[in-house]
Amino acid sequence: MAERRKEVGPYEPGSVARKARQFVVLSGCSGGGKSSLLAELGRRGYATYEEPGRQVVKEQLLIGGDALPWGDVDLFLELTISRSIHHLVEAARGDKIAFFDRGIIDQINGWPARGLTIPKHLLSAADHFRYHKTVFLVPPWREIFANDAERRHNFEDSVAMYDALIETYERFGYEPIVVPKTDVAARADFVSARL
Repeated sequence: MAERRKEVGPYEPGSVARKARQFVVLSGCSGGGKSSLLAELGRRGYATYEEPGRQVVKEQLLIGGDALPWGDVDLFLELTISRSIHHLVEAARGDKIAFFDRGIIDQINGWPARGLTIPKHLLSAADHFRYHKTVFLVPPWREIFANDAERRHNFEDSVAMYDALIETYERFGYEPIVVPKTDVAARADFVSARL
């Protein structure tokens, strides 16, 4: 007999605003340990959402698409913002604190990082879909940085993106807190203690 799927309610983008305080972004330097920190927070019972950029890259590589950071960058950023919105709407269906490996501001930073103006509809997305005011940033950490199939940029590029990211988060009214370079359990303790 087929198992009946639990109803979770309709897809309601408007519900995100009411619960923004329970949505916490882990951002910062690429290769700085965000994914490990997210996994540890998940083991502790928090809801977690993987990095949209990595998800989109995996999908695009699988299907032979060009919406990639080294391909059609604008389309890649649009898809990652859409994925971030979807993650927020999904998280708003529950009442748990949810951690996100990167948020909408990370993707929006892709336009000023290239010297371009942020499209108006994406500014609207950043305004409508907010997270907890505190954003946790992992700093550059050369000793643990590594490339892979989805991360092709070098450490120096990651540091440059990190510096720009701090400015962009502050510009959008968020308060970045730098997570210390320590073991993953201590990092998770640090983040939990500040909520």
